Amino acid sequence: MKTDRALTQDARPVADAVNWIVLAPIGVGAFMSALDSSIVNTILPVLTHRLHADIATIEWVVTVYLLVVSSLLLSVGRWGDLHGQKKVYCIGFSIFVASSALCGMAPSALALIASRGLQAVGASMLFASAPAILTANFPARRRGQVLGLQALMTYLGLTVGPLLGGWLTTHLGWRSVFLVNVPVGLTALALAIRYVPADRLVGRPKRFDAAGAALFMAGLVALMLALNQGSKWGWTSAPVLGLFGFSAITLGAFLRLEGRLAEPMLDLSLFRTRLFSAAAATALLNYVTLYSVLFVLPFYLIQGRGYSPAYAGALLTAQPVVMAITAPLSGLASDYIGTRIPSTLGMAIMAAGIWMLSRLDALSTPHAVVAALAATGLGTGIFVSPNNSALMGSAPRDRQGIASGVLATARNVGMVLGVGMAGAVFTSTQAHWRSGGPSALFHSVQAAFMAAFCAAALGVLTALARGRPAPRAV
Repeated sequence: MKTDRALTQDARPVADAVNWIVLAPIGVGAFMSALDSSIVNTILPVLTHRLHADIATIEWVVTVYLLVVSSLLLSVGRWGDLHGQKKVYCIGFSIFVASSALCGMAPSALALIASRGLQAVGASMLFASAPAILTANFPARRRGQVLGLQALMTYLGLTVGPLLGGWLTTHLGWRSVFLVNVPVGLTALALAIRYVPADRLVGRPKRFDAAGAALFMAGLVALMLALNQGSKWGWTSAPVLGLFGFSAITLGAFLRLEGRLAEPMLDLSLFRTRLFSAAAATALLNYVTLYSVLFVLPFYLIQGRGYSPAYAGALLTAQPVVMAITAPLSGLASDYIGTRIPSTLGMAIMAAGIWMLSRLDALSTPHAVVAALAATGLGTGIFVSPNNSALMGSAPRDRQGIASGVLATARNVGMVLGVGMAGAVFTSTQAHWRSGGPSALFHSVQAAFMAAFCAAALGVLTALARGRPAPRAV
């Protein structure tokens, strides 16, 4: 009987004796990638001065990373399904470490931007293959727990990043921010090569859908570039409208092609599973909401309330700290009670936190800010691990890579959509209230948070739409 090529593991993934050492290189990869992205955002002013470049040029250090990562996630996820997730992960880690060294030695802004683009190639491989490796190497009864621990490492990286980046830049220079990845990354790569079980390929080989990959990359890059630059170029400007139009045509052609191929890059049948579709949609809305907060709140704290950047940064850590504590506990709980209840509860608590943020004004105390951020972080921490577990668990074993790619793509697109939506609401409301003096900023902040609240409320509905909760794990 003809069978598709699938990825299988030895008896270890489903055995009771769980090989916890597999989690070490995956956790370090999650920590490093989150640390790197959060650090780079904090040192952009330093890079502008040290590399003698203007702000518009230095911003591409972040933008090129985002565009490359997002456009490659589905492709490398599918490539991992065909050739092995361990191979993809190790190659990605090698690229990430080598490009980090190149970033640390970059002689100019353009060289740094090019090195960041290469670094994004490696990061996309890490993002797309890590959840697939964990899902394949741990039994279903442990899935929420291990994905929660991976989320813990991500949130730790986001929390430590700004503090560590400031210390490294002050005492060792900005290049150390990138060079520190090299020894840590090499250690994690050695652990991955040694302890992550190799995938065993069985059945007939499949072909990689190169045409579909090219269409998806072109369409998504155009979409994300328009969303990323829309507030700067103007949402109704010819370049932005042209990018939106090109993206719609290209992604439409991609979906049509994938529906006709016997071996597509993106198996659209995955979305016929209500659990998979609902989990992917809710993840997208969660990140839209989360990154709206991260974009808007600094304007409120620094410009509106006059807090110093250091004090504002200290207040902002309330959210990732609560997320880091909650995520592994929620993942563990979802292994016993199913994913629907914690996912829905998490989105509801997050929506409540956003509502609290939308009530902030010129007289709100720092305690009110911390309480609202803690509620938002609590909801996100409760939500993320169960939702990721639901999405990965609803995909067949030979589609785990593409499921990881869908999850990571939802995160990146949600991030850009959140920033774009918040920025559009914030700037348009500020223009409307400009005659109102200083109060214009507070009206703009409240309007942006209300838009984020609507996204979170919609996320509650999509979380509920996934169906009945799974039975308790045995």
